[in-house]
Amino acid sequence: MKLVVAIVHAEDADALVDALTEKEHRVTRLLSQGGFLKQSNASILVGVDEAQVEGVLLIIRETCQARREFINPMPPMMEPGEFYMPYPVEVALGGATVFVVDVARYERL
Repeated sequence: MKLVVAIVHAEDADALVDALTEKEHRVTRLLSQGGFLKQSNASILVGVDEAQVEGVLLIIRETCQARREFINPMPPMMEPGEFYMPYPVEVALGGATVFVVDVARYERL
């Protein structure tokens, strides 16, 4: 038994959960937040047999495509009277960070 943990962009999470449940995988979605861009993420947990791991990874690859977007960075802490002109920054969004972990014990109660 394996636990697949996929951290994906919030915009991709609904489609990923739908694609996984369509293939009859049991899925748990946890809301999370990224550290660098303070963007909303979702952590998707899927428990599968070892033979199903590659199929789950394929679904994640197909559903969570990386893309590039321009965002306005958060302004730094400033003193009164200072002026900050933010310039859009191009960043990579989407894709997935995936961990596949051995499960020592599994029970469905």
